[in-house]
Amino acid sequence: MLKIYTYSGCSTCRSAVKWLRANGAEFTELPIRETPPSGRELAAMLAANAGEVRRLFNTSGLDYRAQGLKDRLTTMSREEALVLLACNGNLIKRPFAIDATRGVHLVGFRSPQWAAALAKR
Repeated sequence: MLKIYTYSGCSTCRSAVKWLRANGAEFTELPIRETPPSGRELAAMLAANAGEVRRLFNTSGLDYRAQGLKDRLTTMSREEALVLLACNGNLIKRPFAIDATRGVHLVGFRSPQWAAALAKR
């Protein structure tokens, strides 16, 4: 089943959930701050995004800026980045939707991309 990690204060997350409901999608919603995606889920999402670590980070977030990650990401190993993300849901770009068994890996929300990814499955 599709898992979608969201933050209740995020309007983009609310839009994604509203879109999923309107399109009859079955999903489980999880709070990204309290229950971040697992290392395995993050690694799968990274692979689906051509290994571009930056795509998984919430680059406009306060935690990202406070930790100086803009400069640090270029020298950080893949493993270090995934551990950092798994330990701090605030750093993860949201919404983060995954269903590994169906091959669905979505980060951020754009309805055309979500429709295409979910229609193929």
